[in-house]
Amino acid sequence: MIERPLLELAPDGAIPWVELGDFPTPVEQVDLGRRGPLWVKRDDLSSPVYGGNKVRTLETLFGAAKDAGATRIYSTGAFGSNHATATVLHAPRVGLEPGVILFPQPESAAAVENLRVILKSRPETVSMPHWSFLPLSMLWTERRDARRGVRASLMVPGGATEVGALGYVSAALELARQVDEGALPAPARIVIGVGSTCTSAGLLLGLRVAAELGLGWTEPPRVVSARVTPWPVTSHLRIVGLAARTAARLATLAGDRFAFDRRALGAGLEVDGRWLGGGYGEPTAEGRAAIRTFRERAGFELDTTYSAKAAACAIDRLDARPTLFWSTKSTAPLPEVTEADWRWAPRRMTKWIERAQRLEA
Repeated sequence: MIERPLLELAPDGAIPWVELGDFPTPVEQVDLGRRGPLWVKRDDLSSPVYGGNKVRTLETLFGAAKDAGATRIYSTGAFGSNHATATVLHAPRVGLEPGVILFPQPESAAAVENLRVILKSRPETVSMPHWSFLPLSMLWTERRDARRGVRASLMVPGGATEVGALGYVSAALELARQVDEGALPAPARIVIGVGSTCTSAGLLLGLRVAAELGLGWTEPPRVVSARVTPWPVTSHLRIVGLAARTAARLATLAGDRFAFDRRALGAGLEVDGRWLGGGYGEPTAEGRAAIRTFRERAGFELDTTYSAKAAACAIDRLDARPTLFWSTKSTAPLPEVTEADWRWAPRRMTKWIERAQRLEA
């Protein structure tokens, strides 16, 4: 039987779910010297196969796909997508064939490493020249697979749907239990990177659900979402909208007491765009400084695209009140990849890897 806090609120089988992660993930305190302590929720350790925040959302998204009879599941996003990496590594564990529909992004070491791992798994692959082709590519892929007799499920970037967000509703309840158990004080704020909005929306709702249940806190911690993708993707309106739709879905499953409206949810969210820098995938000086700080003080690595920018925001927010940084980028060792593992891929992808490797050199 799968044990997740959210599943205890709904009738058995009401929320399709698969087990991918090792939960609860630990909470640690990082000493930052004169800046004071920072609490860290180590979702980077959510699975030894591939950790990070995507594991929680894939548990619900894979569950829904299998419940609908799908045999193949596609992740969509950028070439170096953490979501796509998690999908190709975890989908076969629950009997799903992985597929990816990807577009180019700025080159970085972490992005290139992810794409190599994605291609090593030889998923069904669609390579696009630009993100604007995504809706058409998804439609074409779905129709092509249907003609071939393949029942496919296609996830939007980051799995940012009500189903995906339920994974982080459960994560918030997990954290509230850790507060009640004395693992950490109730945080005044939780800082997390926001790219596709799924994690932030689920967390925003879950913190309020915990307060409604009398877990962890009476007043929910404030969610501070540090942008790693630009407005309007990461607008306050979009995050709150997804949280409200997820609340409506949860209310049908577990009772009207969880039907929080946009106003109540929106009051608990702040979107901080100061850390985005030149855009998605573009490193920042503040992010690089955060990487060095976490390497020296916490003993684990951040990445320039996601976690470093959010960590820089968390460090900036430190004061006398407890601050929690939610670590969302996997720190699990990735499979070794040889050149032969990715040379089969569409030419657009191999040229992108070649260009990135020249820049690394």
